[in-house]
Amino acid sequence: MMKKEISIYFILFAIASLTGGVLFGILGAFQFIIPSFFNGIPFIENRPLHVSLVIAWIFMSSVGGIYYYVSKYCNVSIYSLKLVKVHLWVFIIIGLLVVGSYLSGKFGGREYWEFPPVFAIPIILSWIMFGYNFFRTVFGKKDPWPVYIWMWGTGIFFFLFTYMESNLWVFPYFRDNLVRDLTVQWKAGGSLVGSWNMLIYGTAIFLMDRIKNDHTISTSTLAFVMYFLGLINLIFNWAHHIYIVPNALWIRYIAYGISMTELIILGKIIWNWKKNLTKSRQDFHLLAVRFIVASDVWILLNLVLAISLSIPAVNIFTHGTHLTVAHAMGSTIGINTMILIASCLFMIPDITGKQFSKGQALSISIGFWIMNIVLLFFWLALIFAGILKGYLVIQDKLTFQEIMLQVRPYLAVVAVTGTIIFGGILMVFLPALKMIRQYIFAR
Repeated sequence: MMKKEISIYFILFAIASLTGGVLFGILGAFQFIIPSFFNGIPFIENRPLHVSLVIAWIFMSSVGGIYYYVSKYCNVSIYSLKLVKVHLWVFIIIGLLVVGSYLSGKFGGREYWEFPPVFAIPIILSWIMFGYNFFRTVFGKKDPWPVYIWMWGTGIFFFLFTYMESNLWVFPYFRDNLVRDLTVQWKAGGSLVGSWNMLIYGTAIFLMDRIKNDHTISTSTLAFVMYFLGLINLIFNWAHHIYIVPNALWIRYIAYGISMTELIILGKIIWNWKKNLTKSRQDFHLLAVRFIVASDVWILLNLVLAISLSIPAVNIFTHGTHLTVAHAMGSTIGINTMILIASCLFMIPDITGKQFSKGQALSISIGFWIMNIVLLFFWLALIFAGILKGYLVIQDKLTFQEIMLQVRPYLAVVAVTGTIIFGGILMVFLPALKMIRQYIFAR
């Protein structure tokens, strides 16, 4: 198995994880509006299966890309291929154990990581190996690091740090104090997202650098300014998750102020979008470029929503509603998944030495448009559901059952559009899987 380029196996299992994660998400969406829809796998198991598999997609596709891009395009050799292989096997084995634990009804963890906490030990060890291998590799690079190497290194370090932090609840000092427990848990959750964003956005900058063959993209002053702004948000922006926790007011003020710095990113995106629109159209025939351009649109849309949700007066209405889910789905599907699909579509032909046929490229193009157009309706349905739910809770003070009856039509739209998005994903990945299969089994 390992005689081929190892990153292709990361991508293969990443695609399998995304496919499974979306399937469980669709099943859970229909169960949420029709409780008797399917009782073979109850909703309480579907939800963590959906979340964990989608997170596995994010990490496996990011890590596979980082291993490949560093070794091929950064003029260095991977320090230890053996550690890469061990990392892959840990991903696969722990992933299977996590899925098995959910299906058997064995939980015990917290948000994002609802599996038994004992699985955290091999996960932490695998990321220590990853970090050691990565830094030993890039420290061999004599010329200055482009920004994406800094972003990858930052994402690796902060994921390891915040993942260990998210497991502090196992100690009574944290678990036995509600305010302390909530603060640390939500802080870790917010920073965890920032850490994997570093991995993904670093990948996006790398792809733009390689596709346009313009190294100023990854070495410019602006690129590093944006990196440090993202780093500040990673470290401090988590606090907007804990407005409702009785903490010191200065924490909330800092969180609000830092979250508003995202306006700088928003303004820059709008400016660059207008300036580079013609150039983007010229490159739109490249499959990877399409998904990067789409992610740029979703960054714009989701930043408007995220900044709105960070305003304390708005946060009172929206916290815990489907508006939060809309923000999460817009980020996960519209931004992260679009960038990671672009990475897969760049990497697979690069590894296999073959290009997609006209029929395969057409399938990917149709899947691209289905995903993005239908995702807009999916996202808007969640926003309207969240606005209605927040209003009914605060103003009309209805019971949960009464509220859900009124929100139900919007959630039905979410379930149906989610199913169509899954069809678009299949149209994108079936040609990619065929190319991977041919590569792996070729003599």
